[in-house]
Amino acid sequence: MKIVRARPEDAAELSSLAHQAKGSWGYPDSWLCRWSDRLTVTPGYVGSTPTYAAVRDGRMTGFVALILRDKEAYVDHLWVLPSEMGRGTGRLLFEFAENLARAAGAVRLKVESDPHAEGFYAHMGAIRYGQVPAAMDGIERFLPLLEKTL
Repeated sequence: MKIVRARPEDAAELSSLAHQAKGSWGYPDSWLCRWSDRLTVTPGYVGSTPTYAAVRDGRMTGFVALILRDKEAYVDHLWVLPSEMGRGTGRLLFEFAENLARAAGAVRLKVESDPHAEGFYAHMGAIRYGQVPAAMDGIERFLPLLEKTL
C-alpha cells in the first residue's frame, strides 16, 4: 500500500469512498442523505486542502484530509473502505496525517469524530476533550472531540 496526493479529478472516487464508509455503520438512509454534502469532496476542496489517498493494488482504499491552522491540525476527513477496515489502512493514514501536521509545525492534531470511529482514534493515542451535540430526528447524539499531542 502507498499514500499518494489526491488530485482534483479524484474527488468523485473520494466522495464515493466516504459515503461507503459512513454507510457501513448502519445509519438510516435518511441520515446519510442529510450528511451527503459533508461526505462529498469537490475538486476545489482537493485542490486547496492537503488530501492524500491510500492506494492498494491500484485502487483507492481510504483517504485523509487535513486543515492546518498555526500550531493545530484538524483531520477534516479520514475514511476507509469497509472492506479495508481492520487491515491497517486507517492507521497508515492517521500516522501520515500526524507526520504531515508535525512537518507543518502543528503541536496538536484534532478531530471531530463520528461516535463509531472514536475507538479507532483512541487506539491511535487521541484523547477526548469534549463533545458537540449532533441530534438527528429527535435522537440525542454527540460527536466526540478528540486530540493528540504531537
